[in-house]
Amino acid sequence: MKPGIRVIFLLIFLGCASLVSYALYLQLVKSLLPCPLCVVQRVAYWLVGLIALLAFLHSPRAKGLGIYSGLTAAFAFSGAAVALRQAWLVRFPEAFECGISPEEKFLNALPLAQWWPSMFEANGDCADVTWKFALLTLPDWSAIFFIIFGSLAVYILRATRNRH
Repeated sequence: MKPGIRVIFLLIFLGCASLVSYALYLQLVKSLLPCPLCVVQRVAYWLVGLIALLAFLHSPRAKGLGIYSGLTAAFAFSGAAVALRQAWLVRFPEAFECGISPEEKFLNALPLAQWWPSMFEANGDCADVTWKFALLTLPDWSAIFFIIFGSLAVYILRATRNRH
């Protein structure tokens, strides 16, 4: 694998780790509780980041690069879809009730929520807007970062296919 591609995977991993760390900071220090959609995005960041870390450490050839970048793109764009859904709910909160929902009950019953509740337990309201930066909400920024990570993975996939 080219050194530039390894660096891209490392940057994706570091980006995901930073974003999950910041989410924990907002939760534990600023008391912003994650909603079910936030928790799903956290899981997606974990998956994207861990796959990118594995790709960086493994340094695979073309076929392996295709698998790693394909999985990274799939999870990143799935996370973007969830973030865009939440961004829509923030703008139109009357369209959806996000209190104690079936999604929240399901997520909180998963072993991940029992194992690491501060990371994976959903207790917040999806339509709450308590944080903004540059006129964008957390789900807006999350969608942007997921799209960046997914686009980088697609770039790696295309670059790998063009070489072989």
